[in-house]
Amino acid sequence: MTQVLEAPAEARRRTYDDHGVIIVRNLLTAAEVAQIREVFTAEIGPSSPHFRLDALVAPDEPLGRYPRMINPHRIAETEAGRLARRFLLDERITSIVSALIGDCLAAQSMFYFKPPGARGQAMHQDNFFLRAAPETCLAAWVAIDDTDAENGGLRVVPGSHTHEVVCPEAADVAESFSPQIVPVPEGMEVHQTRLAAGDALFFHGSLLHGSRPNSSTDRFRRSLIFHYVPAGSVEIAAFYNPLVRPDGTDVDVTEAVGGGACGDADVRDLPAP
Repeated sequence: MTQVLEAPAEARRRTYDDHGVIIVRNLLTAAEVAQIREVFTAEIGPSSPHFRLDALVAPDEPLGRYPRMINPHRIAETEAGRLARRFLLDERITSIVSALIGDCLAAQSMFYFKPPGARGQAMHQDNFFLRAAPETCLAAWVAIDDTDAENGGLRVVPGSHTHEVVCPEAADVAESFSPQIVPVPEGMEVHQTRLAAGDALFFHGSLLHGSRPNSSTDRFRRSLIFHYVPAGSVEIAAFYNPLVRPDGTDVDVTEAVGGGACGDADVRDLPAP
């Protein structure tokens, strides 16, 4: 399956349409990866404006000592913020996004450290959170360390993007820092990805994906993650406004209201993917 997902440039759109995910090797250089790793690691500390300590993460557990960063691109006064915005709008990334979904707007940036011993994230669908409409979102997931099963590399369910976004069930929080899980549809298989630092996954907002805990003793699984939506999007969850145009200017779209896939439930305060 890995070879199938590693489509050449001319076949990426077809592979994405068929499987909901593609792998792009060597998207960033070794020097860029080293810079990202150094700059974001330097942000570790109680005063950083980037960090998000999730409700089910204790300060003294691995994910508490290395919390994920949410939307650093919005904090331009820090080096990490400027770097996040630079890569959020990097043409190497946005050109692939545009080849898959057409003209796009940037919706989110994130940085995950996932240190040794960290919990994983149960299977989920990104557009459950973003609620982009009338089409879905797309993620660009860039590996900043080599990733595999041992250190909790991303697991995907090719073809699951053809299923609608569904309301999740309760996850096993001993394994997942996120309390939600979407079961894998019957007949579909989970694929464990293996990426080198600088490789990237691009995947559909309905694609089921997640990760197991980092069971290594000395390997981080850092990743720089971006979400994009088609330029014609008319609404999105309020958390993601403002969106960013390719020229770097901001734009707001209408706030999605109601419970989305969970009916009348209010999902606005659920954790971002």
